[in-house]
Amino acid sequence: MHTTMLTFFTFRMSLTWYLYVSPASSLAFHIVSVATCSAGYQYAIEEICLAKFKLDMEALDHRHWCNWDDTVESYGQLTNCTFVIALNMDCFWPNHLVNDFFIRIHKHYFQNCALSGRLLQDPPSRILGPFIVVPILITLLITALVVWRSKRSEGIM
Repeated sequence: MHTTMLTFFTFRMSLTWYLYVSPASSLAFHIVSVATCSAGYQYAIEEICLAKFKLDMEALDHRHWCNWDDTVESYGQLTNCTFVIALNMDCFWPNHLVNDFFIRIHKHYFQNCALSGRLLQDPPSRILGPFIVVPILITLLITALVVWRSKRSEGIM
């Protein structure tokens, strides 16, 4: 297979064209374009979107970061901001830069949050106590019953 590659660079994005010419037929060919965003997109989402999100999150108490009701609006604005910038810069959305960006956001702001959006904690003792005591008592009762029944059957035979 004969492959010809042409590369064009612009300020907003890099566009790579791959021209594949089939050896069986010189008339059949495929052109594939691959568009990736440059560091300009990364800089824009960091300076515009992340700056606003940081201000919104700093206005919240750290204990409320895991409360989805308190953060959903800021998080939605952050998502929309990355999308709008991608549209204006002719970038695909989502892309690997957006994925890396949101992974960093989650590691920083939502690392200690449960999947349900609530902080994990033990239930109160009045609820947890019966779940511990009842199985222990049932185990002791069944053990006593088995021992008592085995001694009773020895005397019958």
